[in-house]
Amino acid sequence: MIDKLEFLLALAREKNFGKAAEQCGVTQPTFSAGIKQLEAMLGVLLVHRKSRFIAFTAEGERVLEWARGIVADSRAMRQELRALKHGLVGRLKVAAIPTVLPMVSALTTPYRAKHPNVTFTILSRTSIEILSMLENLEIDAGLTYIDNEPLGRVRAVPLYLEQYRLLTSETSPLGDRDSVTWAEIAKIPLCLLTPDMQNRRIIDQLLRDAGGGVPDPTLESNSMIVLFSHVRTGRWASVMPEKLADTLGLTERLRSIPIVEPEAVHSIGLVVPDREPMPPLAAALVAEAKLLAETLR
Repeated sequence: MIDKLEFLLALAREKNFGKAAEQCGVTQPTFSAGIKQLEAMLGVLLVHRKSRFIAFTAEGERVLEWARGIVADSRAMRQELRALKHGLVGRLKVAAIPTVLPMVSALTTPYRAKHPNVTFTILSRTSIEILSMLENLEIDAGLTYIDNEPLGRVRAVPLYLEQYRLLTSETSPLGDRDSVTWAEIAKIPLCLLTPDMQNRRIIDQLLRDAGGGVPDPTLESNSMIVLFSHVRTGRWASVMPEKLADTLGLTERLRSIPIVEPEAVHSIGLVVPDREPMPPLAAALVAEAKLLAETLR
């Protein structure tokens, strides 16, 4: 039953029988037979299909909800039994929004010092993707905004407040200022994250509220490294979180200028599925996040 439910979760993620079968490490005929066996066991049709996947039936959607909980509990149980015998061991998968990526090492480094048999996969994703991946059991935890858009069924550990800075060269029109307003920033060319990123949606709203209309950046990217590399040339400007700017490092020609009127802040935190008992690897990460939060306040 558990294996068949794993098949169902893979199909929900991939929406394609072939890709889902590959993800599960079986042939497509074996995968399709497994789904049919699950349907026979439950006595309902789970998937609308012809020559390919079309959609889940209403019953399939309900079974999918149960499958997430059952599979999560099964994985957590096996993980805890391994931990009782060998200590924490396994792979921890974490997804983070781009603005938080430079901070991830502040969590993973002390974690690994305490649990050297745990390895990590760190992914860069949007806030919406992080919540979807948590729900579909693709990751163990996420690092994202926890106060701006609905989170759903997760447990959040606040880490720090994100404050914003104008990064620009000292010779630019605003480069000699001790502080700038959002209204002033709305008048200069900017390079920003792509619109699918929550950080971009936050900045767009602040600029619109300041009377700047719809922002029209001179460059967009889903990578903060790309934005920062352009700003470092001295010929571009961007709005970035304060901690990110400090982590990436400023050059002599580059200034990080506080943005006021209004002084906007948003909370960044660790999110994990709201389940009990919590899987041991995730529980240890939550404990580490609480320790880190104390140092960041």
